[in-house]
Amino acid sequence: MEKIVSEWIRSYCIDNNIKTLVVGISGGIDSALVSTLCCMTGIRTVVVSLPIHQNISQLKRAHLHSEWLKNKFDNVEFMEIDLTLLFDTFKELFPDSDNLSLANSRSRLRMTSLYQISASNSGIVVGTGNKIEDFGIGFFTKYGDGGVDISPIADFTKSEVRSMSKNIGIIEEILIAPPTDGLWDDNRTDEQQIGCSYQDLEWAMDYNQNPKDLDEHQKNILNIYNSFHNRNKHKMSPIPVFIRKK
Repeated sequence: MEKIVSEWIRSYCIDNNIKTLVVGISGGIDSALVSTLCCMTGIRTVVVSLPIHQNISQLKRAHLHSEWLKNKFDNVEFMEIDLTLLFDTFKELFPDSDNLSLANSRSRLRMTSLYQISASNSGIVVGTGNKIEDFGIGFFTKYGDGGVDISPIADFTKSEVRSMSKNIGIIEEILIAPPTDGLWDDNRTDEQQIGCSYQDLEWAMDYNQNPKDLDEHQKNILNIYNSFHNRNKHKMSPIPVFIRKK
C-alpha cells in the first residue's frame, strides 16, 4: 500500500507539473509517514520543522526523522524555521485571545510558512491528516493544518498509519510516541484533549449496531465521537455558498 500511495503522489505531481513536495514534520507518526511517502516518489521533498515554544522531545523526534530520511533518500532537504518570535509578536497584538484561538493561530502560522516555501519552489503543501482527524471528528485547525493541496493518508485510520509506518521502517521513537498536535504549552496529548484513544474513535466511526447493545464505556466513546463530529462538521464540509435563483 505504501508504494501505491507514493505512486499516487508522484502521478499527481507529473500531471500537474509539480517540482517540489513540502511537508511540515512535527515528530509525530502522521507527518513521518507522509514525508517518507513523498521521498519515495523521487521528487524533491522539503521537510520543514516549524517550532513554536516546542517541547524538546518533539523537536528531537523531528530531527531524528529528518536524519533518517537523509540517510535513505537523496531527494530530501530539511529546513527548520523557529516561529516562536513571530508567534509571540502576533500574540501581543491580540492580548484578549483565549488559549484555543492561540493554539489554532500556531497552526495557521505554520500553514502560511509552508505555503511561503512551497510558492518559492514550484511546489505543493502535502497534508498529514489521517481519516479519523479529517473525516471523523474534525480534529484539525481550519485553514491551519487543514490547509493543504493534497492529502495522501486522509483515507487511512491511525491504526493503518501505524502499520504502514512500521512497514517502511519509521524510527521507534516516533512509533511509540503518544500522538499530540503540539499546539499547547502544557504538551497535552490528543487523547487528553479528545477523551479517548484513536482506537476507540476508529470503533465509533465504524459503528453500525443497535445502540441498546452498547455498554457504558461504548456509549461514552460514541458520545465523544458524535460530539466532535457534529461540532466540527463545518471543517469537514464544503464552504456554504449562496446560490442565486435564476
